[in-house]
Amino acid sequence: MHIITGTVAYDYIMDFPGLYEDHILPDQIHKINLSFIVNKFERRRGGTAGNVAYSLALLKTPHLLFTYAGKDFDEYKTAFEKLKINLTGVKIDKKNYTSTGFAMTDKNDNQIWGFFNGATDNIPKLQLFSVAKKGDTVLIGPAGAKGSMSLISQCIEHNFSYIFDPGFILTQVTDSELTKGVTHAKYLIGNDYEIEMIGRRVKNFKKIAKEKIVIKTLGGKGAEVMDHGEKIDIKPVKVTKVVDPTGAGDAWRSGFIAGLERNFDITTCAKMGSTAASFAVEKYGTQQHSFSLQEFKLRYRHTYKTLLDL
Repeated sequence: MHIITGTVAYDYIMDFPGLYEDHILPDQIHKINLSFIVNKFERRRGGTAGNVAYSLALLKTPHLLFTYAGKDFDEYKTAFEKLKINLTGVKIDKKNYTSTGFAMTDKNDNQIWGFFNGATDNIPKLQLFSVAKKGDTVLIGPAGAKGSMSLISQCIEHNFSYIFDPGFILTQVTDSELTKGVTHAKYLIGNDYEIEMIGRRVKNFKKIAKEKIVIKTLGGKGAEVMDHGEKIDIKPVKVTKVVDPTGAGDAWRSGFIAGLERNFDITTCAKMGSTAASFAVEKYGTQQHSFSLQEFKLRYRHTYKTLLDL
């Protein structure tokens, strides 16, 4: 089974119909006091672990969500229980709120974000040995530097295989911490920018990379997989319309993990990742897409000209 770590969060998403640049005076940036009237507001479920779990549920893939949520988790819980997601690993901080993000986007797609860690600060307290067993694989999703590094150390100590997805913590971890996470990972995944930064910060990265599977997602250009030094190009899946790329990376991870859980070869797993991501970009939000297994298999077959046995 796969253990999914990272964050669950509520995202408050707002659209500002104007441009920030029209309201920010360059010679007055030392004393900004601005307010904006927004014309769109939505509250969405989010967080990297929550997003991955959501798409894994659509793919009917057993997994355990292992993270911390807050006293306001009930709405999230109800939605995930309907999807039959295993929530026995979700710990509740009864004194704090679930992590919350606040995003406001102008009409040129410039964004201002605020993020409240909330219950996520408890993630370093999680004990993997309480839920994982030999043969399980852990997704180490971004959970703050302390949280992610704690889980990595536990994986190393207990000899659990893990997928390292540093993402947002790249700016928080030291080079030595990053090297530790990369060196012991069975799989390393990130977008092209993240993998480039990892390559610059980790000494002997090229040598280390040949000992594992390194996945570089390329957005609309597909993905590149280095399987112990052997390059595999994964072409993108054609979409109806790109509405919002936010969350596509998490969906990609879900498709890939769903393949691993079924013991498919790495190429098939990566193609499943690209297929899952294609559904995510067609909807606004990270958990708004939906598909049946039949729809998933059909889109996979149209792109890769092979049948997928789910």
